[in-house]
Amino acid sequence: MTLRNYDIAELRRLDVAHHLPSQQDHGMMRDIGGSRIITRADGCTIYDGDGKALLDGMAGLWCVQVGYGRKELAEAAYEQMLELPYYNTFFKTAAPPTVMLAAKIAELLGGDLQHVFFNNSGSEAIDTVIRLARYYWQIKGQPQRNVIISRVNGYHGSTIAGASLGGMKHMHEQGGPWLPGIEHVMQPYRFAEGFGEDPLAFAERAAQAVEDRILEVGPEKVAAFVGEPVQGAGGVIIPPETYWPRVEAICRKYGVLLVCDEVICGFGRLGQWFGFQHFGVKPDLVSMAKGLSSGYLPISAVGVADHIVEALRTTGDDFVHGYTYSGHPTAAAVALKNIEIIERENLVERTRSDLGPYLAEQLAALNDHPLVGEVRSLGLIGCVEIVSKKGTNERFGGKQGPTGLMVRDLCIEHGLMVRAVRDSIVMSPPLVISHAQIDQLVATLRRALDLAEPRLRAAG
Repeated sequence: MTLRNYDIAELRRLDVAHHLPSQQDHGMMRDIGGSRIITRADGCTIYDGDGKALLDGMAGLWCVQVGYGRKELAEAAYEQMLELPYYNTFFKTAAPPTVMLAAKIAELLGGDLQHVFFNNSGSEAIDTVIRLARYYWQIKGQPQRNVIISRVNGYHGSTIAGASLGGMKHMHEQGGPWLPGIEHVMQPYRFAEGFGEDPLAFAERAAQAVEDRILEVGPEKVAAFVGEPVQGAGGVIIPPETYWPRVEAICRKYGVLLVCDEVICGFGRLGQWFGFQHFGVKPDLVSMAKGLSSGYLPISAVGVADHIVEALRTTGDDFVHGYTYSGHPTAAAVALKNIEIIERENLVERTRSDLGPYLAEQLAALNDHPLVGEVRSLGLIGCVEIVSKKGTNERFGGKQGPTGLMVRDLCIEHGLMVRAVRDSIVMSPPLVISHAQIDQLVATLRRALDLAEPRLRAAG
């Protein structure tokens, strides 16, 4: 079997026999005979081993900003591999693309976020954030400042540190004990936790939860607050516009570091290079991954403010943290070329002024559907909430479980890849999606809702 002459049945057999895919029910994967084998992709479309075409409404996993099949990215990797495929940054060394990428990211971040630490995944970036935040306060002579506050239902990766920081209950039920010194506060999820509440009042209540927890723990013990500008895996939870400025003011009031986890929101997803720029705040640390290379190679980074780096430079000692592949030159070369494409094709501005508003307009048409409780989007990230009774946030009960899974499977059956999060469907298509493809996405989603409704009514 060559790489381009697949025996799909054999691959599925081998998948069950040897491969453990991410975040799956492995008994179910065995029972269904293995994974759907994705064999190729182009633009915004992926193709499986049976030849079925699927519009990729998730940009891979929130990451393929420039779409599939970009020859320039393959050429960048090829050329760098021939010149210097790999070297580390441990031995007072760095490769040209690594340094150039750090400078470019600093330019995009702006302000005093002028330093970059490289990792390989979003989860590793979060580990770096935790290490940096706690070490910073040790350097400042306040080692007791080691508590980090994040949010219920926030997602910050799957390592022990990332899962500890995240507020996903189902993750916390597996594989603990978890990292100590993590506190969780309410999320700014108005549809679920403030239904019908005035947006400004809800924003204040959600932000006040951060201040209340700081005071409860003791400001002298809190190192940082960490949050996604828009919670992605939690269900595309878009906070009211006043939430983030209020949280920033609270952090400044008590000297708490502000961390924005931009693993999903970064590199144009919200119509700005970074989500914190949309909400008008200035974080001290910024984690990023996914769209940094459009997923073509694994790479992540942490943007670090000047004052934190100045503290590091006063110690006279090593910051003993880093990875074998930190600043990997081939991954850095691909990320540089990816950013060049985003800039050249004006994808951030196009998301902000054209595609984002168009997606919002088309999704709004689903508000007339009897299963739709709310649609929301910002830039090219969106969510459709599924409810049992129009005008409420009531969910279906019954043995079918969360309704999102049924609707997602119907979407896939009819040629659209989206993701289910509990009783909702979430999406984040590539930034190169067309109006016609957005129309296709919404039409397919409507069809899936139509097909799901009688089944859900009968079951629940």
